[in-house]
Amino acid sequence: MNNSSIPTVDLSPFFRDGGDDEDGKKAAMDIIGKACSDYGFFQIVNHGVPLALMTHAMELSKSFFDCSAQEKLKSSPGPGAPLPAGYTKQPEHSPDKNEYFLMFPPGSSFNVFPKNPPQFREVLEEMFSHLAKTGEVVESIINRCLGLPPNFLREYNHDRSWDFMAALNYFPATETEHTGVSEHEDGNCITFVLQDEVGGLEVRKDGEWIPVVPEVGTLVVNVADVIQVLSNQKFKSATHRVVRPKGSRRHSFAFFYNLQGDKWVEPLSRFTKEIGEPPKYRSFFYKEYQELRMRNKSHPPSKPEDVIHISHYAIHTT
Repeated sequence: MNNSSIPTVDLSPFFRDGGDDEDGKKAAMDIIGKACSDYGFFQIVNHGVPLALMTHAMELSKSFFDCSAQEKLKSSPGPGAPLPAGYTKQPEHSPDKNEYFLMFPPGSSFNVFPKNPPQFREVLEEMFSHLAKTGEVVESIINRCLGLPPNFLREYNHDRSWDFMAALNYFPATETEHTGVSEHEDGNCITFVLQDEVGGLEVRKDGEWIPVVPEVGTLVVNVADVIQVLSNQKFKSATHRVVRPKGSRRHSFAFFYNLQGDKWVEPLSRFTKEIGEPPKYRSFFYKEYQELRMRNKSHPPSKPEDVIHISHYAIHTT
């Protein structure tokens, strides 16, 4: 199976002045709605993030990760930091082999930036701002695809201070180990990924792993757990992984369009009692779920089946 199974959607009708290209919007929504119903993965072009900015950001990210360990550690969050903003390398016991630079919205007091390379902070903040706007557009499209009242998701998820972005460097595969990030689903609302030319991202569809081949100017989008729960599984949280190639490092950016921690998450009545369907998940506070997911990372379970997924809140019927 090849990359043609991952649909690419032109978002230009949603960015044009006037926004009156209803045929173009409908065509995009039809593709996105089907992809989200099937497996939660698609790609977007003409998404509002300038190509020159994406290229520059990737170049600076590679330069940062080329720095010595001593230099990179100068921008580590430090002991006792409430959030791990800045540079972090995965612990040796982690199944995932990567290092990353994490940032929260521009101006956040959690952020720790390096002085080297120059412009790194400025470019990352510009990338962050553009991706947050793209997130709002894609969220509004998903809102329409789900048939929700206008601006429902925007009003539900109105706090952008919980979004975050990571620049990642994956180490080359070895003879015995090639996992960059093991099989998982994202716990947020919507994730956007920019890959370099190395690739390595794969999505599972119909039991098969499909490589998402990098294309210039394209962003990968995947629906995450919050949307799956709100829609009562009408839209799927995408199962994906990163496979590291031999002999090459892989670089990427991931932007996590997130949810405020105190939000109450549960299947919406539009997808349950209004249509006579039982809820597939019990209700929970978003921060509770994120704490469980962080526990997965800080204290990885010895058995894969003990890793917490959104299925932790699933209602099992007999």
